[in-house]
Amino acid sequence: MTAPSVGKPLPRADGKAKVTGNARYSAEVQVAGVVHGVIVGSRAPKGRIAAIDSSAAEREPGVLAVLTHLNAMKLPGGTEPADQGDRVVQALQDDVIRYSNQPVALVVADTFERATHAANLVKIREQVEPHTVRMEDEIQNGFKQDQKRPYGTIPADQVTGDPDAARKASHAVVEETYETPPETHNPMEPHATVAVWSGPDRLTLYDATQGIFGVRKKLAKAFGIPPENVRVLTKFVGGGFGCKGSAWSHVVLAALAAKQLGRPLKVVLSRTQMFAMVGGRPRTKQLVGAGATKEGKLTFLRHESTNTTSRFDIFLEPAAMVSRHQYAADSISTKHRVVRLDIGTPTYMRAPGESSGSFALESAIDELAVKLGVDPLDLRLRNYAEHDPEDGKPFSSKSLRTCYEMAAKRFGWEKRPLKPRSMTRAGMLLGMGMATSSYPANFNPAKALARLMPDGTALVLSGAVDLGTGTYTVMTQVAADAIGLDPSQVRFDLGDTDMPEAPRSGGSVTATSVASAVLAAGSALQKRLVGMSVEDPGSPIRGARPEDVRVEGGKLIANGKTDSFADLVKRAGGRPIEERGEVKPPPDRNKKWSLHSYGAQFAEVLVDPELGTVRVTRLVGAFAAGRILNARLARSQFMGGMVWGIGMALHEHSVYDEKLGRIVTRDLADYHVPVNADVPAVEPLFLELEEDREVSPAGAKGIGEIGITGTAAAIASAVFNATGRRIRKLPITPDKVML
Repeated sequence: MTAPSVGKPLPRADGKAKVTGNARYSAEVQVAGVVHGVIVGSRAPKGRIAAIDSSAAEREPGVLAVLTHLNAMKLPGGTEPADQGDRVVQALQDDVIRYSNQPVALVVADTFERATHAANLVKIREQVEPHTVRMEDEIQNGFKQDQKRPYGTIPADQVTGDPDAARKASHAVVEETYETPPETHNPMEPHATVAVWSGPDRLTLYDATQGIFGVRKKLAKAFGIPPENVRVLTKFVGGGFGCKGSAWSHVVLAALAAKQLGRPLKVVLSRTQMFAMVGGRPRTKQLVGAGATKEGKLTFLRHESTNTTSRFDIFLEPAAMVSRHQYAADSISTKHRVVRLDIGTPTYMRAPGESSGSFALESAIDELAVKLGVDPLDLRLRNYAEHDPEDGKPFSSKSLRTCYEMAAKRFGWEKRPLKPRSMTRAGMLLGMGMATSSYPANFNPAKALARLMPDGTALVLSGAVDLGTGTYTVMTQVAADAIGLDPSQVRFDLGDTDMPEAPRSGGSVTATSVASAVLAAGSALQKRLVGMSVEDPGSPIRGARPEDVRVEGGKLIANGKTDSFADLVKRAGGRPIEERGEVKPPPDRNKKWSLHSYGAQFAEVLVDPELGTVRVTRLVGAFAAGRILNARLARSQFMGGMVWGIGMALHEHSVYDEKLGRIVTRDLADYHVPVNADVPAVEPLFLELEEDREVSPAGAKGIGEIGITGTAAAIASAVFNATGRRIRKLPITPDKVML
């Protein structure tokens, strides 16, 4: 009997294509007659374009056009968002400058090099207007913003119990402000788009995106054409982390220029243009209050978060949401406010809300433990929420206690002293810290198609996108088990809007949603094949009861006899046999259950007492995230999140020149991300058997984001344990440790 492949650590299905160079990313797509567009960005953060001199650029060899607001075609549908996850873009439609690095011209030439050279010759005179990129200048004008989700609107503010009375009754109280800086995604692959028009109203795009159907909606709206006239293809993506979740200005500009010039056109952003032009994590300022009785029972939690957004669009970073569900407090109060600045619109960045919010919440819980004189893990266990504190709903599944136990044991938490500055190693201060991880278990509508080919193999299709997370591999495994084939007999394909619709790859929804659709399609196909075989006069198993048929390795077995998929198709006329699968969240899903993944992270740091440098030496995390579809890829996803958490804690910061209003850390020399030398022994552990069918039919909860939540707080806790200094503003840099 063939063992199920789901859960096994199978190697990547796309691995060979990537290491041999056969995987084609968007910038590498070859189209006959393609020309190249290079964007010219604004310098000023706010103002108007007073004059443009493109004559020198236009005289350069190979230059075909310099498009500006003066000569670019007007978009029939405008630049407003096409759906909930979309952003307002700038596509040379007016002379207004809204942020520094905004596209203000597009130089088109026959080669990328010529276009780049000519772009440097475009002279733009800007009429600069008063501006600010400082949150402090506008925080008094912060406004309430609800969070819009596919299943409804979540209010910005929420209160349970009486926070003021609970505060007065507290034995110990912590009230502090925590800050996270603006950050930039920096995937390995920059954004790239190739636009090809076929006639006046049919567009094909090869785009580095996380959501091909969102791009289709955006372009269809902008150009006033039916969505079915736009085809978007994305076969490989070199990382996204949220910044490729929307169709940004360069995507619209590529299509606009291609249409206006009548040529296929490619736009590839430079690393510098990846800053501000395609979003980033917004800055947050979070006030967190927490109180407890003498016995360590939480009396109240208060979490008020403010984040930055642009003047022309709204992005909410739901940082306080984590406090609504994490701990069993008598009273919980949360608020969200948004502040407008002269910056590009922020966007989703790995674990939006929870990553920033967990730093603040978990740091406050750690500080409360210090005030009470109790172990931070013990305080969390005393306030373990058996039901969702927000509304009393049961958790669909929750194995956080097991995560605490697993990670603490592997880490050696029992060796940690309560008193700071109690441990040293080789002249360095040694500290240990921990925090809770959590992330919502999301589930979106998705579709898939499973097709049995004449040779007995299967082709399975869904319009998902693989960001490098392993979607090709995992869906192959799910499909193989559902149909009754070995994974080697299944080919899964994705990344084409001609395929069944799937959600954006973000919010940890791909494993829950697309896998469930693939499971549905594969199961429907197997059921049909069994029915055909037992009724087929030429079948060896004719007359068997369907429930008695065992399907494995492309064979249908019953009563000691065997039929094969290939023979079945041949007898049926030799044409492919296919079935479709579609899944949607039940209407009452979020009313019946509280749906989350959970984990626990433990960090060890060494701090140089003279230089203030911090090095993470060990990081252990244990996670309960539903059914694990591929153990090898799951480990990679958890580890990737934890490594990014190190970057969030110690390195990452998009620094603005407050006078000029622009980001000055605009490359990987100045914007620091963790490299191999910064990454210690990172050990992700996970529960493989927490299957949760309330979250999704596939039993998975999603694992892409939870790994980064809580990491920064655990490291900050360890720094306090090492030094006695509490850092409440990320990143934790030597100056903050020393001062």
